[in-house]
Amino acid sequence: MITLPKISVITPSFNQGPFIEHTILSVISQQYPHIEFIILDGGSTDNTVEIIKKYEKHISYWHSKKDNGQAAAINEGFKRATGGILCWINSDDMYLPGIFNRMVGYFTDERLPRIVFGNSIHLNDQSGKVRGSSVTRSHERLDISLCDYVIQPSSFWNRKAWTLTGQLNEAMHFAFDWDWFIRARRAGVDLFPVADYFSIYRLHSQHKSGSGRNKRIEELKTIVSTYNDQRRFKAFGKWMRLYERNYFISRFMDVMQRFDLTIPNSLLRWLLFPSLNAKEYKSVIAMK
Repeated sequence: MITLPKISVITPSFNQGPFIEHTILSVISQQYPHIEFIILDGGSTDNTVEIIKKYEKHISYWHSKKDNGQAAAINEGFKRATGGILCWINSDDMYLPGIFNRMVGYFTDERLPRIVFGNSIHLNDQSGKVRGSSVTRSHERLDISLCDYVIQPSSFWNRKAWTLTGQLNEAMHFAFDWDWFIRARRAGVDLFPVADYFSIYRLHSQHKSGSGRNKRIEELKTIVSTYNDQRRFKAFGKWMRLYERNYFISRFMDVMQRFDLTIPNSLLRWLLFPSLNAKEYKSVIAMK
C-alpha cells in the first residue's frame, strides 16, 4: 500500500475577514488524507479569528498575535511544518478542487529539489473580470531574474527545495516570493512548470500589491539590482518609469509582446532598449 506524503499548507493572515473563509474551505475540501494546515494570523481586529475558530478542528495549528510581517509569519509556519510537500496560500486566494491529490505525482523523488508551479485564474473582485496565465510559455521565454512569472498560490515544493534555498527574506514585504524563487533557481532547484490550473488569485481593493504600488516597485528594483548587472538594472528601471508614466506606449508594447509580433517587437527593442537581447527584452516588458 502506497503511503501518501503529508502536504503542509501555511496561511498568513491579517484582517482578511471577507476572504479567509473561502481560503480555508479551498484547503480542507481537497479530499486529501494527509494535510497539515497552519494559519498564522497577525492579530486581526476584524472577524478573522471567529472564522478560524469555526474550522478549528480542520486546522493543525493556528494563532493570532502580532508578528513581524507576512514573510516572518510564513517562515514561522514552515518551521512548524512537518510535511514532505510544502506550500503557502495567502488568506485571500483559493486552491482549485483536487489539486493536492494530483500534486503527489510530481514529487516521487525526494532527492530532487523541485518547485512545481501551475497556472492561476486571476479574479478581479470589483470588475468581475477573469484572466488566465501560461506559465509553461513564460518559463520557456522569460528569465526569472528579470520577470516574476511563477504564480505563488499555484506553487508547491518539497522539503529539500526549502532546505536548499533557505527561508524567505523578512526584510521584504511585496516580492519576497519572487526573491525566493530566484534564489531557488540559483541554488539548483528544479523549476517544473505545469499547464494545469491550480489556484484562484484574487485582486481586490485591499490587495497589498495594489495598495503599496510605489513601495512594491522599489522592492522589485532592489531584487533586479541584486541578481543582475547594471545594464539589465537600468533597462528594468526605464521600463518601470515608462509603464507608470506613459499609458499608451506601455500598453502598446504590452500588446505587441502578448501577441508575439516579431517585427514590431524587434523595432521597439532596438528603439527603446538596444542594450537588451530578445529574451531580456521580453522578460523586462512582461513585468507590471
